[in-house]
Formats: sequence, structure tokens, C-alpha cells
Amino acid sequence: MTSPLTCRFCHQELSRTFVDLGSTPLANSYLREERDIAAEKSYPLHARVCENCFLVQVEDVVPAEDIFSDYAYFSSFSSSWVEHAKAYSEKLIEKLGLGKDSLVAEIASNDGYLLKHFVAKDIPVLGIEPAANVAKAAEKVGVKTEVAFFGVETATRLAKNGLQADLMAANNVMAHVPDINDFIGGVPVLLGEEGVFTIEFPHLLNLIEKVQFDTIYHEHYSYLSLLTVEKILTAHGLRVFDVEELPTHGGSLRVFACHKSTQKYTDTAGLNALRKKEATAGLDTIGAYQNFTPRVEKVRDDLLAFLKTAKADGKKVAGYGAAAKGNTLLNYCGVGPELIDFVVDRNPEKQGTLLPGSHIPVFAPEKIATEKPDYVLILPWNLADEISSEMAEVKGWGGQFVIPIPELMILS
Repeated sequence: MTSPLTCRFCHQELSRTFVDLGSTPLANSYLREERDIAAEKSYPLHARVCENCFLVQVEDVVPAEDIFSDYAYFSSFSSSWVEHAKAYSEKLIEKLGLGKDSLVAEIASNDGYLLKHFVAKDIPVLGIEPAANVAKAAEKVGVKTEVAFFGVETATRLAKNGLQADLMAANNVMAHVPDINDFIGGVPVLLGEEGVFTIEFPHLLNLIEKVQFDTIYHEHYSYLSLLTVEKILTAHGLRVFDVEELPTHGGSLRVFACHKSTQKYTDTAGLNALRKKEATAGLDTIGAYQNFTPRVEKVRDDLLAFLKTAKADGKKVAGYGAAAKGNTLLNYCGVGPELIDFVVDRNPEKQGTLLPGSHIPVFAPEKIATEKPDYVLILPWNLADEISSEMAEVKGWGGQFVIPIPELMILS
């Protein structure tokens, strides 16, 4: 008899399904050669919601070390994301009065996309990044990087070396950690007495309201609301004092927190307003998490109907963006090279590979101009404006852009 699944935060038994997306490969496990297909593994992708703390989560069926020690995602390949990071650095430097005697630490610092903006202002930084291949890219742009998974042990080791951060950032990483208590438990250890900790994460409320099920994949262990994040931070001696709603990743939150003991920061009106917004949406009741599956199935059915009609009409369809969310979408919908001819991506690490599960080939963006497809399906729909602007020549041959979520849209 197998043991019941329990919540990764509060350890209550998990029995309530949020959505079951079947069995899929890891969303970032791109295949280098066709012969790799035979050895490809798939894992259950079943999201459940805790009826005690309302944390939506998937099972950690694959150890984090197997996913993140060598990673294919480089943040700097999205120009809009780099601009977002630059704006953050400018805002926090001014807000906190950061200077050459400060320390800015980022958890999951990737290729230095964020910390390089602080380096440019002569502010000391430390990146903490588990993927050695990505950390190497950060070092090349002057971002000092510790290759490690962040948690209590790593934070304690760094603190013993005299490091205390005036600002700690964790952008789109809290969802990626299987042991969420160990991860957040390390923050107060490394955070200075009056330091500020900021977290950014896609807002669960948007996932529900805008049917963003493709943001669910094995690398995302948790799906977060302000409600649940406050519970987790409070349990580890931290206090939320502000929050901002952001347009990134289809709608995100940036949460500001500090030590419970500091009186330097007071709750903002924005924080109270967002607490009320989530309560109005019922995120503190199980009803808000029900009936998601039929809406997901409609997205699948509409996309398949479009692709099959396009193929029957002799139209060529290409995909833009070999994104993890796109891989969830394609695998859940059962789409392969018979419906989408190829996908393009700016990241050289992904070019020349096959997408996991769907086995659609990935090329450089120049392939679009060569092949002149009738439709370009934008898989990272959160970057639709950026991509359609950069690929404006598509309209020159009568091509059209297609966005699959929250509902199928053909951009004229």
C-alpha cells in the first residue's frame, strides 16, 4: 500500500485534483538526436490543491538535481525580460539606497540577466545558481556566482563567511523547489537585519482565470497565490509588507518581505488591496479550484480543430518559441510534426534539437523567413507582442500569428 501524498508546505494529505495533464516528458528535456526518442521517459503531471493551505502543487516525481544541474533556459534570450530586470534594479537601488557597501544576492540567478545591472552600478552582488552551465555564462558578464541549490545549508555556509544581503531576489524560482520549507528557511539566515527579500512568481489567480494550464510542468512544483506565500513566509520568520502586480509571465506578483522583527517597513495599501482581491475570488475556499479541467479541455479541443483544419487545407504551421509551457501544451494536446512542421527559438542551446514528447524539430528564427509558413503559433503567449513585433515580416507574405491561450486567437 502506497503512502498518501502530502502537501509540501503544511504536510496535510492531498486528495483534491486541480487538473490532471496525463503523462509527459520533462518540459526542458530537449532531444539531441532522433535515436534519443527510444530512451525518452514520461512522468505523471497531476496538479492537486491542498485543502488546508491552498497550495497547488505537482508531485516531485523527478529529483531537482536531474532537472536543474544542466539547464537549457537562459533568461537573457528574452529582451523584454532583461528590460524588466533592469527596471527592477533601478527601482530597488533608489528605494533601498543601495551602494558600493551593499550586497545584492539573487537565488537562481541564471545567466546574470538581473545582477549585471547592479554590477554596472558598482554594487557588490552574489548569484546563487545550481546549473553550472548557466552560471558560467553569468561569470562571463562579471556576476560572481555560487554554484549551489539554495536552502538552509547553503545560506548558513555563506552567512558564516560574513555575507548578509541588503537585498535578496528570487524571481520565478519559488515554484521550482520541491522542499519549499528548506528554501524559504534559508532566506532569514542570509538576509541582513533590515534587508528586503523580493519574490516574483506567476499569480495563481491568473492561471485559473486565464486557463494558463500550460504553465504547469514538472519543473514547477508549486503554483502560488499571495495567500499561500504569506503563510509560508510567516512560518519562517518573515513578514510581507508590500506587493505589486506585474504583466510578466501572463500576470505575476512581486512580493516584498522583511524579518518579522524589523519595524522599518509598514504594510502598504497595495498589499491590503490584493489580499481583498484574492479573497473576493475565493482563493481561501476550495470552490475556486474546482471545474478547471473542462476549461482546459476546451483549449485543447479548439487548438486541435484549428491545426487539423489548417493541415487539411494544405496550410503550413510553424511554432515560435521552444518554451516549456509550449511543451506542456503540445504534449497534453497530442500535437506532433504531423500538425506543426517545425518550431524556432532564439536560444542556440535549443536549436537542432527535437521538442520533448512531440518531437517537433527546432531551428533558428531565420527558418521562418525561409519557409514562409501560413501560420505561426506563438507558444510563449506571454511574449506575443514582442514576438509578433520582431517577426513583422510574416505578415508580408500573408502569414498570421496564432495564440492558443486563454482561447484560440488568430491575429490579423
